[in-house]
Amino acid sequence: MKKSRSRISRLIPSIAAAAFLPSVHAAEPGFLEGSSATLQLRNYYFSRDFSDIVGASKKSKAEEWAQGFIFNYRSGYTTGPVGLGLDALAVLGVRLDSSPERSGTGLLPVHDDGKAAGEFGRIMPALKVLASNSEVRIGGLQPELPVLMYSDIRLLPPTYQGASLVSNEIPGLTLQAGRLRSFSRRDSGDSQPLYATLTESANPSRIAGITSHRFDYVGLDYSFNHDHSLARVWQGELKDIYRQRFYGFKETHPLGDWVLSATVGYYDTEESGRARAGNIDNRALYTLLSARYKADTLTLGYQSMSGADGFVEIGDTLAPLGNTLPTYDFSQPGERSWQVRDDLDFAFLGLPGLSATLRYVEGGDVRTGRGFEGEDSERDIDLSYTMHDGPLKDVSLRLRHAMARANYRSDIDENRVIVSYTMKLI
Repeated sequence: MKKSRSRISRLIPSIAAAAFLPSVHAAEPGFLEGSSATLQLRNYYFSRDFSDIVGASKKSKAEEWAQGFIFNYRSGYTTGPVGLGLDALAVLGVRLDSSPERSGTGLLPVHDDGKAAGEFGRIMPALKVLASNSEVRIGGLQPELPVLMYSDIRLLPPTYQGASLVSNEIPGLTLQAGRLRSFSRRDSGDSQPLYATLTESANPSRIAGITSHRFDYVGLDYSFNHDHSLARVWQGELKDIYRQRFYGFKETHPLGDWVLSATVGYYDTEESGRARAGNIDNRALYTLLSARYKADTLTLGYQSMSGADGFVEIGDTLAPLGNTLPTYDFSQPGERSWQVRDDLDFAFLGLPGLSATLRYVEGGDVRTGRGFEGEDSERDIDLSYTMHDGPLKDVSLRLRHAMARANYRSDIDENRVIVSYTMKLI
């Protein structure tokens, strides 16, 4: 394991150095001429009702309402063989309604007395350097990777601090690598060391208290067959805690008014380095088959967990699996789950801006550690509408209702109401 860890550590700086080989990058607008800035207003209501409660917390309800402000600035690049730029993300969350009896939704920070903070925020600048078709970023990052899923599912998005490289020097091939040092949770204004979470109903916090100051990743995405095929190979490692490898493939075929696609992903996770969290053993396989006809897409999914543990991921993120839902994860030890999903765009019925998503996932064979096999299910209904004209043009409304049931964990009824509007400032 030490030999594998040293290889990835040597690979990242060597790749970054290659990005700065003398070359002329594609014509870009100047630093100021290429700048853009937006301000998103996000009003978020979140409610969860718990029943048949399992676990230490006996709180029967989590319900809060808050207003978020997300300012995003992106500069252009200075001219020349190497272009320099600066991006900045500034976020602010303001409490509108909460109480100690209902806090803990993930919208707002919670103090030791159980009260939610009145407001919180953070600023994350990032230096960016462009050479040829490769970009290095240093500072605040929002990675969306197979080994680290960016999860913007509450009032404010999470952010990470570190350095990343994205290189597209070879047609069809995208190379990414990076090193993260810390992160800011979605409900926090501060940064903190990285930690992992282990999906395990019997002891869900077994490794959450063990932190690390280094998460390294490297990955290759190769698109071919006229962009109808995509092959992926990735590795991520939280130093001295776990190492995770990912292999994926996606195939898409248009057939007249139909578009058929198939996705397969496989994860292999084990302890790494000094194994400060002990032995870790998980293998996860998921497949998604979808068929789109005009404005309607039907998806079927299957997912299985093998090994002694459930899925492992960086804390406070969604698992990057096929059957992951925001309420239940379906990645417990030994779990097998099936999904059916339908996405419908109502534009073809003369209602542009309206869309709906219905999802149902059912799982079983969960090793609960309590002498019986666990079963769980979740049904989600999402409705989204974006105004296309009038005084509320570009205002977006999203409604979500989820009903999750299990025989080994708390049942959940969840409702979300999200109203958002993005203003272009520059």
